Amino acid sequence: MLIYGINAVTEALKAGRVVSLRVGRRSDRRLEHLLTLAGQSSVPIRRVPDEELDRDARGSSHQGVVADLAELDTYGLDDLIGDARAAPPALIVVLDGIEDPHNVGAILRTADAAGADGVVRQSRHAARLDGAAAKASAGAVSHVRIAEVVNIARTLETLKTLGVWTVGLSGDAPRRITGAAAA
Repeated sequence: MLIYGINAVTEALKAGRVVSLRVGRRSDRRLEHLLTLAGQSSVPIRRVPDEELDRDARGSSHQGVVADLAELDTYGLDDLIGDARAAPPALIVVLDGIEDPHNVGAILRTADAAGADGVVRQSRHAARLDGAAAKASAGAVSHVRIAEVVNIARTLETLKTLGVWTVGLSGDAPRRITGAAAA
């Protein structure tokens, strides 16, 4: 898996997921901090021309660094709801049909900041978690536990039978979420 961007790579280093780094010409305090973290973790660092980073990041803003990562840990629904860290009430974010990597990244970033116990997403018709999604998540993709399922509707029914409340959100809903608890 390949990610880029200073925040995404820094968080992946903190999570112990970086296998190797490629760094361009950039030299500033943020990149030096990232390189220090990589050195402390004995992550191999290779200086490369910026053009190589441009190619690896497919033209996206890589901020002078690209990292190869170990694959994400895999979680099942039971891992998210049965884990001792998921003290009632569990907060599990379920994504249905979110294919834009920037939206997925923003949701992962928000789920991480809100202390969600995990994210459930469909194994098909979902944005990849590398590149743009990892960068948009500001590194949260390296920390949030993500379970992939085949059928979202069946997963929601399973969550309900386990006593997990479900709330659906949509941009065109007639009520705001702040009014949902009163209803």
